[in-house]
Amino acid sequence: IRKATTDPTSELNYTRLLDMFMSNDTVMTDKEYEYFYYGTMFQEDYNPYRESPYKDEAKNLEHLYLKQEHLTGKEKKEIETLSLKAIQDNPLDLRQLMYRVYVLEQNRKVNLAKIWRRKLDKILMTIARSGDGTKPETAWVVVYPRHEFEFFNLSGGSVTNQQFQPPYFDKLTVSNKNGNETQDYYFNLHTMLEQYYLKHPEER
Repeated sequence: IRKATTDPTSELNYTRLLDMFMSNDTVMTDKEYEYFYYGTMFQEDYNPYRESPYKDEAKNLEHLYLKQEHLTGKEKKEIETLSLKAIQDNPLDLRQLMYRVYVLEQNRKVNLAKIWRRKLDKILMTIARSGDGTKPETAWVVVYPRHEFEFFNLSGGSVTNQQFQPPYFDKLTVSNKNGNETQDYYFNLHTMLEQYYLKHPEER
């Protein structure tokens, strides 16, 4: 994946995949999603701990995401504008991808909402295909630590505990939708940490 996504002549070059992802179509294959998602780690500006420059704006709009009544036109515009800015800054911002789908549905842009819902689902499926998460040897692989939580939150689970297990695993305890059962799952952070320390050796 590193070789293909950093090769300008490759059909799986990251820039090409990024352009495909940001367009309003559904032509990307499962393999292209895999290379797009994991290829993120080998890009020059990759930092798994970088905070969104729009985090304060997102916090200010939290009340709209939880609003039970119909959103006003102004409120929908605020959500749509922020989601687009955040996704352009980080196309793998799963939370803002979800809000983009939400606001497109609110605006009755059904077909466009389906396209972006498919993109979000494809990313989640890419993570799911990386393992089964039941033990360290078959841990799921993510490119951002927050994806561990969003992976479950977007599928109806709730993370109740997180524990780092050396050398590079996160163990998450997750409760089901009813909250009456929990299970431990594992994420492999090896490549993510390796790439981070390559760029930030002072953090070791």
